[in-house]
Amino acid sequence: MNSSLNDATATRANTGFARVPVYALYEKVIIVTRETELESLTARFNTVEQAKFYLEHAGQSFTPIEQAHARYQETLNQLRDIIPRGVKSQVISRNLVPQFTFAEHDLVITIGQDGLVVNTAKYLTHQPIIAINPDPSTIEGVLLPFDNQKGMPDLKDILSGKSTIKKITMANATMNDGQELLAFNDLFIGPRSHTSARYDISQGNQTEYQSSSGVIISTGAGSTGWMRSVYTGAVGIINALGGEVNMPDNDGRFEWDENQLMYAVREPWPSKNSQANMVFGVITPDKPLTLTSHMSDYGVIFSDGIEKDYLAFNAGLTATIQIADTKAHLITH
Repeated sequence: MNSSLNDATATRANTGFARVPVYALYEKVIIVTRETELESLTARFNTVEQAKFYLEHAGQSFTPIEQAHARYQETLNQLRDIIPRGVKSQVISRNLVPQFTFAEHDLVITIGQDGLVVNTAKYLTHQPIIAINPDPSTIEGVLLPFDNQKGMPDLKDILSGKSTIKKITMANATMNDGQELLAFNDLFIGPRSHTSARYDISQGNQTEYQSSSGVIISTGAGSTGWMRSVYTGAVGIINALGGEVNMPDNDGRFEWDENQLMYAVREPWPSKNSQANMVFGVITPDKPLTLTSHMSDYGVIFSDGIEKDYLAFNAGLTATIQIADTKAHLITH
């Protein structure tokens, strides 16, 4: 996506400030931060000194925690320094993201782990995300193309539309009572605890009643995570039993923007009244997956591994799993 800088300029009246450019594409930078471990410990123990005393008396070093906090603050300060003069900005904690109203022309920047990108994207419509890795020595950062070692983003270019944006397909669970839940990486549908999930599963002309430990639905972005562990376990079991099977190509990874989702049933249990034929498949725009709950009061649907971000999925509810209309937009260059 490319756009040129608007030639218009803005002046702060009667202040003596120099004229600064008005960026046509984005009007405000929203920086989403996460709490560092030092900040979390300080909130728990009231002061840094008390937190340090507690950990050191438990035999843990406090130095790595202080160093990680310093690196995070340094990255945040570097980002603030490269925001062009005249561009409005605001810093919000990730805890405020679900209640925050993102404006149409906001540019969103996250500083943190991949999970911060994941859980911010679900509350956006089309606003792009710049994802910055605050500590590449400890954070793998699959979704984090920028850091203070590889290079911070060129905000002047990005604000004027000179950037490369990767669109990321997300999953959507829509309930028959109107509730919806988005997932960046994956959805889990099943029991709230270690019991059996009971449901009807349908796709196209095929339907069956199942008892299992739940169903995982993965996006391309999530295909190297939970779904990969499903493949690994299945391959290991088959080979241990004397069969011969290999991992899928690229370990099951597919492109982030691919217009499909994958689903897998965990530990399906065939019995006199439950089947185990529909245990793995592809969800496409014309072939959504439908599940109807037979769980009295313990069924849930949660997204991206966050159990508190869930919908109740109890008897009488039907969930349709499909490709979300909304896509995440990640700036990669």
